[in-house]
Amino acid sequence: MKKRFAITGASGLLGANLAIALLQQGHTVVATRRGKSRTDHLSAYPIQWIDAALDQPDALQSAFSGCDGVFHCAAAVSVQFKIEPWIYAANVEGTRNVLQAAQAADVPRLIHCSTTSALGLSTDGLPSDETVPFNFAAYGLDDAYVQTKRQAQDLVLQAASDGMDALVVNPAFMIGPYDAKPSSGSLVRSLLLGKIPAYTLGTNNFVDVRDVARGMLQAYERGKAGEMYILSGENMTYKGFMDRVSQVTGCPKVRFRVPAWTARIAGWCGDQWSALTSRDTELNSATVRWSLNDRYLFRCDKAIRDLHYTISPLDSAIADCAAWFQEHRML
Repeated sequence: MKKRFAITGASGLLGANLAIALLQQGHTVVATRRGKSRTDHLSAYPIQWIDAALDQPDALQSAFSGCDGVFHCAAAVSVQFKIEPWIYAANVEGTRNVLQAAQAADVPRLIHCSTTSALGLSTDGLPSDETVPFNFAAYGLDDAYVQTKRQAQDLVLQAASDGMDALVVNPAFMIGPYDAKPSSGSLVRSLLLGKIPAYTLGTNNFVDVRDVARGMLQAYERGKAGEMYILSGENMTYKGFMDRVSQVTGCPKVRFRVPAWTARIAGWCGDQWSALTSRDTELNSATVRWSLNDRYLFRCDKAIRDLHYTISPLDSAIADCAAWFQEHRML
């Protein structure tokens, strides 16, 4: 049966690929956006765009009216430790407004896009699942994004506990096309541009964004209210991922490793620069800790079992990500 779905954050990497996946299945897609959001990269698709920011609950309710489901993908990202008002407003208050608007519009089901960063890091060298307690603070990784996404996730789980038909998906590090900002695809883009001179020994879980998009629809169809489902892909070191990008795209390999002590000094210098200039920098102690952490490992057994989630080869995600950047003159 064809349905009508609303998506917040459809101009972003995941939201865009989710909108396309839904349209390809014959569904109607309503997408909310802020007035200044870039949407030209999706102009070829019959998305019904509605101006409704996360701080406009009445506009959100109007956009959600008559929908069979809401996919909440909109979020703000920060690499800073301090929770600034803007990121709290987007991730926490914005999620609260989406929940209230969905309830007021009598939407049957809401799927909230959280992150693996709102779960727990591996404590034994084995990939984490949904049951590992939240422990990012213990490793100095509880930055503003982690904290606010965790709070937003808690709001959704509480709403489900109170009777709302809502559930959570927790994607890993997504790679793929339609990354207009760009967001996580910045890593691939920087490699293609030769802007990453060295690597660190940290790990991450990399996943094709289109797997996550399909996983969200599977969560709508098969997921249980109040549950969390990790939508992950392949656990790799950053060096392994960089080598994979080189193999797929032909860009030069990154061969030099940054010693941990050097990286930490660079992160400290970034902190001092931010403090002196009152300007954020992408190189700080938070990003360095992320790059060195080897506990960011996840598994998606629950989603495979309960949602019929599947994982695609990462090479196609890398190739399509690079091709999209090339096509849109972002290289």
